[in-house]
Parts: sequence; C-alpha cells; structure tokens
Amino acid sequence: MAIEAQEIEDLIRSTFPDAKITITDLAGDGNHYAAEVIDESFRGKNRVQQQRAVYAALKGKMDGPNGALHALALTTKVPA
Repeated sequence: MAIEAQEIEDLIRSTFPDAKITITDLAGDGNHYAAEVIDESFRGKNRVQQQRAVYAALKGKMDGPNGALHALALTTKVPA
C-alpha cells in the first residue's frame, strides 16, 4: 500500500505547523521517502528525540509490515 508525499507532509505538519518540510520520493514507488524537517521545537533536543517526535507525528503509518510507509530516511534540524 503506497502513500503520497503530500500525506506524509500533512501528517508531519499537523504536529509541526511552522516547520520547513521537504519530502522526496526516493524510488518512485510511494514506499521509500526521504524527509527533512526543520523546526524550532527541536532546539535543545538530541537527534533521537527529534526523530522520535517526527515518527510519532506519522501516527502509525510506519508500523510493522502492514504500514503504509515502508521506509523514511529522516533528517531533522533546528533552523539556522
């Protein structure tokens, strides 16, 4: 089951409304994406905490073999 890049962005944006979000479909199959999320709320958090927050925003879309999103290469940053 594939997922659209816009749906991924919408899910992330629901938790991080002011973030700069870039979604890239890596394989053109709707299953392998890269996401860059830049948000002020990451300040003072380590990389693991930042990424866990983004994965939580995906509301289970990556959970297990039946998840709609198979792979997400995630980069999180604090605005410069």
